[in-house]
Amino acid sequence: MEAVPLHILDHPVAQDALMELRDPRTGSVAFRSATTRISLLLATEALREVPTTTGTVATSHGAAEGHVIDSDVVVVPVLRAGLGMLDAVLALVPAARIGHIGLQRNESTAVASTYYAKLPPDIGESFVMVADPMLATGGTAASAIDLIKASGARTICMICIVAAPEGVEVMAQRHPDVALYTPVVDRELSAQKYIVPGVGDFGDRLHGTG
Repeated sequence: MEAVPLHILDHPVAQDALMELRDPRTGSVAFRSATTRISLLLATEALREVPTTTGTVATSHGAAEGHVIDSDVVVVPVLRAGLGMLDAVLALVPAARIGHIGLQRNESTAVASTYYAKLPPDIGESFVMVADPMLATGGTAASAIDLIKASGARTICMICIVAAPEGVEVMAQRHPDVALYTPVVDRELSAQKYIVPGVGDFGDRLHGTG
């Protein structure tokens, strides 16, 4: 079995934001802020691989050469928790197109089923970034990527805030070509399939519904 391309983001700002997210005393406003901070860093790292081309701009003091993004970027947050990571990606690539995938995990079987999927057209040549903060069993992420590949995408990466070893293993089995960016791989999953130690229910803490 091929290993998934796993990139651990050890940036001190990302690790600081992660500790704030783990703290149960962190309220929704601060939780959202920390989510944005860590997502900015994850997306920045993942975008190292986006294709660029050389460009020239005429400044007030002469021509300057540099690099510009030479690819259509598509960001796909996995509903609903992935929405907390969306604005960070758009801050880096304002022209990115947006898709949405909604998957519901059965609490008894941990199997994900799709309840919503809307992707931009013509993504075969796009640089697609999946945003899902918690990679637990890996079933939801793998199913989302199944849908994205079925739409023709060939270049896909994923950013997540906390991963479990079991989720990384499932990604390696089902999508070994998808690069994964995360600041941490936690210890394990609980019997209820929650990441340990994790951050609690990410969606509830993000949206204040816990």
